[in-house]
Amino acid sequence: MLSLLSDIIGQKVGKADADFVREMTGFAIGGVAPVGLANPIETVFDRDLFDHETVWAAGGTANSLFPISSEDLRLLAGDRIYDFTVPLD
Repeated sequence: MLSLLSDIIGQKVGKADADFVREMTGFAIGGVAPVGLANPIETVFDRDLFDHETVWAAGGTANSLFPISSEDLRLLAGDRIYDFTVPLD
């Protein structure tokens, strides 16, 4: 999956540690909201997300969520949509 994402965005990706996540987003892991980030980041959506009219997004803490339409989330957070589905062999 990481190699597919690397191919999509054109650079190497890996698992971020807690300090990096907080530095880049302003939020702790488990509560990274899709908006209001400390630094702009590239957002890539799995096409299957749009099979759902309403999705739940983190609200800035590990204990808060908010409902949002998948289309509104796309409009707020980014416009890159790809098929991340991989066949299970």
